[in-house]
Amino acid sequence: MNKLKILNDPIYGFITIPNSLIFDLIQHRYFQRLRRITQMGMSYLVYPGAHHTRFHHAIGCVHLMQQAVNVLRFKGVTISDEEENALYAAILLHDIGHGPFSHAMEHSIVDNVSHEEISLLFMERLNEEFNSNLTLAIKIFKGEYHRNFLCQLISGQLDMDRADYLKRDSFYTGVAEGNINSERLITMLNVVDDELVVEEKGIYSVEKFIVARRLMYWQVYLHKTGLVAEQLLIRVLKRAKELHEKGRKLYASKGLLYFLDHKISIENFTKETLEVFSELDDYDIISAMKHWQHDDDFVLSKLSNMIVNRNLLKIKVKKKKIKDDKLESYIKVLMASYNIEREEAAYFVFTGNISNQAYQLKQKRINILFKSGKIADIVKASDHLNLKALSKPVTKYYICYPKELLQLND
Repeated sequence: MNKLKILNDPIYGFITIPNSLIFDLIQHRYFQRLRRITQMGMSYLVYPGAHHTRFHHAIGCVHLMQQAVNVLRFKGVTISDEEENALYAAILLHDIGHGPFSHAMEHSIVDNVSHEEISLLFMERLNEEFNSNLTLAIKIFKGEYHRNFLCQLISGQLDMDRADYLKRDSFYTGVAEGNINSERLITMLNVVDDELVVEEKGIYSVEKFIVARRLMYWQVYLHKTGLVAEQLLIRVLKRAKELHEKGRKLYASKGLLYFLDHKISIENFTKETLEVFSELDDYDIISAMKHWQHDDDFVLSKLSNMIVNRNLLKIKVKKKKIKDDKLESYIKVLMASYNIEREEAAYFVFTGNISNQAYQLKQKRINILFKSGKIADIVKASDHLNLKALSKPVTKYYICYPKELLQLND
């Protein structure tokens, strides 16, 4: 079989699959599942074009990693063929552990198991199938390889993951503010003392990257409508699990039923669990919610209906913490209006907070290499007055409640 395939990507044009190992990994059913996992969760309810998948993103990351390897080698940085292949495999598989709608499952039907942990389990399982050819990729993915800059290309503040998703998500949402010049950034990369640096000429591209990241978080990833949709999805899955634990039998796919029936944490995430997880995708959840909107349980049916028909809760975002008495007053009105218990009302009235920090000053810094050989953090190297401000976390608070409660004075 010809494994030197070329894919046509709307962002970068033609993408070449670098070798037969990457081709075989892409062909594997574990990876093919990513075609059925949306990259941006429920964001398509806000931005209709945001239907691209984790599959798109992972392929794009491999393309950018190929560019990064070529640039660094051209500048005299030694990267062996084994290290090159490991980088491609690690970046290809970095998101393979995402569940349906990307993040919702981590906070609902598994017990605080992150997608990174599941990605690692998938990579270890694939390593068994691929005759230990992923051993180095796993080491780099875990940040345990002795050449630190290789780990930074996979996970850092200027890694290939961010370089792709900002540009890709900007394209599919139509939010032009996030459109970074990832090719320019990669061209400016270099390595000094085993650390990734950006040459002085690329300083403005880095500034644009950090500002674009901030804007994309407020405008897209933390958009209030997308936020309330994801919170509703988390609550739908929690309610379904709660009902199942009480003995209620709900319609769901075999894979989803497994996670509703079992209390899954990282400690008991067995090979069997991983196999079931590998069959779970967005379609399982959509199909279940289409049935659940007609369920006898008031909470499950109403929450499911809200998502399926995009009739979401009202959400208000504030700079100050929501007062407890305000939350309490909303809950009491809802209990009286719907004749439901407090525990049920809490599914429809709740508060939370969101935080945005475009640049983490204390970890994995972006360092600028000056022509003199001096190296400085981007915040000190830049004359952009806002960069220091962007390194401080900004927290906002929100309250969600049914639109019927709008007559209450805020």
